[in-house]
Amino acid sequence: MAEYKLLLPSMGEGVMEATIITWLYNEGDTVSEDDSVVEIATDKVDSDVPTPVSGKIVKILKQKDEVAKVGEAIAILEVAGEGNADITAEASVAATPTVIEPEVEKELMQPIAAQTVATDSLSGTDLYLSPLVKSIAQQENITEAELKSIKGSGLEGRITKEDILAYLSNRGNAATPTTTSVAAKSAPVSTPTSTIPVAAGDEIVLMDRMRKIIAENMVKAKQIAPHVTSFIETDVTNVVKWRNKHKSAFEKREGEKLTFMPIFIKAVVKAIQDFPLINVSVDGDKIIKKKNINIGMATALPDGNLIVPVIKNADQLSLSGLAKAINDLAYRARNKKLRPEDTQGATYTISNVGSFGNLMGTPIIPQPQVAILAVGAIVKKPAVLETPDGDVIAIRNLMFMSHSYDHRVVDGSLGGMFLKHVHDYLQNWDLNTEV
Repeated sequence: MAEYKLLLPSMGEGVMEATIITWLYNEGDTVSEDDSVVEIATDKVDSDVPTPVSGKIVKILKQKDEVAKVGEAIAILEVAGEGNADITAEASVAATPTVIEPEVEKELMQPIAAQTVATDSLSGTDLYLSPLVKSIAQQENITEAELKSIKGSGLEGRITKEDILAYLSNRGNAATPTTTSVAAKSAPVSTPTSTIPVAAGDEIVLMDRMRKIIAENMVKAKQIAPHVTSFIETDVTNVVKWRNKHKSAFEKREGEKLTFMPIFIKAVVKAIQDFPLINVSVDGDKIIKKKNINIGMATALPDGNLIVPVIKNADQLSLSGLAKAINDLAYRARNKKLRPEDTQGATYTISNVGSFGNLMGTPIIPQPQVAILAVGAIVKKPAVLETPDGDVIAIRNLMFMSHSYDHRVVDGSLGGMFLKHVHDYLQNWDLNTEV
């Protein structure tokens, strides 16, 4: 028999470490190839790690709540054969449903002063910062010089979360004039806390890790971006007619369901092409215009959580391609099969609050994006139609849309015109559109 080391696999760009949540097997248990053996958590998503070989777990090297670095051995398996070797779990890491998109690249665009770190790779050095480490550096106003003084214990000497937290614990309260100045200008606003009276019969429920992340990201998103929301009611009768005409044939032909979401995304993509300044991010006083149009799609999960998988290069997909991509991502999200990269890189997000029966909502903008669209429930209502013979009242399928945008860079005219274009594309949907 031979011993093989199960290594923590790569989990996407910028993810250098993970925390062990729970082992799905115990020492002495036998596992088969591709079995998920451990659940891990990163600052992006929760994931299952599969084993690429069959064998018996003889030693668990990283226990619950311990941190492992990418490429580090987390368990030893006994397998058929001779000798010893390291095996990296190269099978796809399946993302466990976790939190809504605001944490996707949430750290990258937080404005900070010039003296602090603003990029992943510092010019002139081989120092690399993961998004989590960089976020801590930004929040604590750690300068580039300070970061260079930290000895990293991670892979290839990279600074880990433990390294930077250890540095902060020994940093003390003394700060240089520069650091103090930076902190005064750029320190994030702290969330006010208070003691809430607890009456007899009240139940106290501690937030779990996911809920803490959600709370933190929602507060950050509102602190960073001044939100404005515009509303419009759209007649989507043609959209409903078109879908009803094609959905059965499409499902027979493609083996896929045809939902409304591909149509909504197609309209949003066209509007982004009309108004590319919606497809941007903000870095201090710089506006970064995104070349790619990557649409985040808020997906409800059976356990009540939300996650936002991303349709990359949505402008290059047909309606059929969008339908397949949407169904694939939604299925994998609900069955813990997403990869971390599936939730990264969104440049604009759509949330379907209508799936919960809601007419409209005021969505929070995921950082570092500058806008998000919420589509409400489609409801039959009487509406006034203009005809050559005069106005008439008819039963139409109507839907509210809510567009939240970052008023730092998107004014009411741009935000409103963008929403109107989405409205026009949906309301004037061509019944002869190919699918």
